[in-house]
Amino acid sequence: MKKKLIIALLCCAFTASAQQRTRDVAIIPEPVEIIKHTGTFTLPEHVIIRIGTSPGLQHVADFLKERLRVPTGSHITLSPQNHSATIYFQINREPDTLIGDEGYRLEVGPKQIMIKANKAAGLFYASQTLIQLLPKEIESAKEMQKVNWEIPCMEVTDYPRFGWRGMMFDVSRHFFTKEEVKRFIDNMVRYKYNLLHLHLSDDEGWRIQIKSLPKLTEVGAWSVKKVGYFGKFSPPTANEPRNYGGFYTHEDIKELVEYAKARFVDIMPEIDVPGHSLAAIASYPELSCTPEAKNYVVRSGEQIMDWSRGAPPIALVDNALCPANEKVYEFVDKVVTELAELFPFEYIHMGGDEAAHNFWAKNPQVKALMQRENLKTMEQVQGYFTRRVEKIVASKGKKFIGWDEIVPGGVPSSAAVMSWRGVKNGIEAAKAGHEVVMTPMQNAYIDLMQGDPAIEPRNYATVLLSQSYQLEALPDGVDPKLIKGGQANLWTEQVYNMRQAEYMAWPRGWAISEALWSPTRKRNWNDFIGRVEKHFERMDIAEVKYAPSMYDPIVSASRNKNRELVVSLTPQIEGLDIYTSFDNSFPDHFYPKYAAPLVVPKDASTMRVITYRDKKPIGRMMTISVSDLESRVKK
Repeated sequence: MKKKLIIALLCCAFTASAQQRTRDVAIIPEPVEIIKHTGTFTLPEHVIIRIGTSPGLQHVADFLKERLRVPTGSHITLSPQNHSATIYFQINREPDTLIGDEGYRLEVGPKQIMIKANKAAGLFYASQTLIQLLPKEIESAKEMQKVNWEIPCMEVTDYPRFGWRGMMFDVSRHFFTKEEVKRFIDNMVRYKYNLLHLHLSDDEGWRIQIKSLPKLTEVGAWSVKKVGYFGKFSPPTANEPRNYGGFYTHEDIKELVEYAKARFVDIMPEIDVPGHSLAAIASYPELSCTPEAKNYVVRSGEQIMDWSRGAPPIALVDNALCPANEKVYEFVDKVVTELAELFPFEYIHMGGDEAAHNFWAKNPQVKALMQRENLKTMEQVQGYFTRRVEKIVASKGKKFIGWDEIVPGGVPSSAAVMSWRGVKNGIEAAKAGHEVVMTPMQNAYIDLMQGDPAIEPRNYATVLLSQSYQLEALPDGVDPKLIKGGQANLWTEQVYNMRQAEYMAWPRGWAISEALWSPTRKRNWNDFIGRVEKHFERMDIAEVKYAPSMYDPIVSASRNKNRELVVSLTPQIEGLDIYTSFDNSFPDHFYPKYAAPLVVPKDASTMRVITYRDKKPIGRMMTISVSDLESRVKK
């Protein structure tokens, strides 16, 4: 009997250990299929990665070697030979039609790991999955002692749902260095993104050297440094130094392109025209319709647009290129010529969003253009401009893509559309024959607040993690051949440094990566949250910043029939307990637990809120004034 009891206890211990290993599998984005087996693989002290003789595998193996070498302390050898190895890289001789160019099959056995793909990109993405299967300490930049480098035995079959899986990084509003862009790329590829969209020009700065137009970086790359809330800064004075900013030289761009290419990322440049062009106009005033442009300066964040009537905005200064000036098209040609030489990617993004038309409407040159070309509206004027720019892009052997505002003015179906003003515009563009990249603001604008305004950097709207996870790039009734994929957009008006860029990008960037890579049937919010929490632990070790906003409740206010102010608290994820105070103290789990909407005490001035899990604080202490709560009551 004693022997049977020991065997039973050992079996229970083994089962519990196996269950724990299963729970530790937290891959983002979720693979197409995982088949789990008994047993584990343990990384040995001497690792041999067999790369065979297929071309293009050396740098993938080098990438994996570097990721494994430092934290594990293992000695890692790359070998082209067929002798016994720890990790096998194999390019399929006969293409595996299921997995395509970016997919892979990963087999983890007790003694070895086999990775098969049709192309080197698949081996790279399999390597990212392999890294996520290892303990979180693999993210360390130094050797980690006393870690069992184990992986549960399993088979993974995986391939992306969409070919275009992008992140847009606005380096115009605030300049980010070449090394910071590289760090951004490194964090993207952890989650199988394959496109970096660089927003290189705007009212606040021109960020790329154009040798034929030197003033763009001599003048257009520099502004007065301001800190606070963008759009509400005081206008810079003449004596404030214009030394804030920067730009990328041709050599910088070539280096970034090669760095990205080694990680299977394409870089797409964007030059935003005709609107958002104040930095260019400050450099070359003749590009404007407005004589006063000779006095314009690069914007530092002061108000230059009136949005009180909605879109399109009313420009307070003329930040749009003049569509009736031939010098503008000569300018565009010079810019696009150099972009085409620097960026191998097939598309060049030429903006087209939020162009104000009020200065155009009163300009004699534009009126003459309208009469000559039989243009009836300002939208048609912008359409004329866009068609000419599209021809310039095509003449350089590139494809034109722009924001969805380009469609109403009339552009050829060869122009691709990036739909940001909701999915509806993307559907309409696809039905008109355009290729479409879905990036709706309601899901994919990761510069917006991701929690309650009391604790997040204030912005004009909110995109919760759950909303990012709901991104659907392929709506019903649309030809899937025309939907290229989607992307997350990180605008940086309110993002002043790289740490804040990371805070805004993650975890919403993880949600969007899963929306673009994983099958729809594998999407599960609660399961995703469990994996997100595992990746929080990894990012702590990697020293990458992220937002814990999902732990904070959403706070709303209303009035009851007695006209009393009532506060409702809605958790964003399951399993949290909420505690509050109105007496100016700091609540903890000994305070009454929130169970139903609360009536705000008559003379209270402040509400504090915090969430707990298992008697431990997990959310941030939120402090909200009663006047703030009153402002949230819908009138």
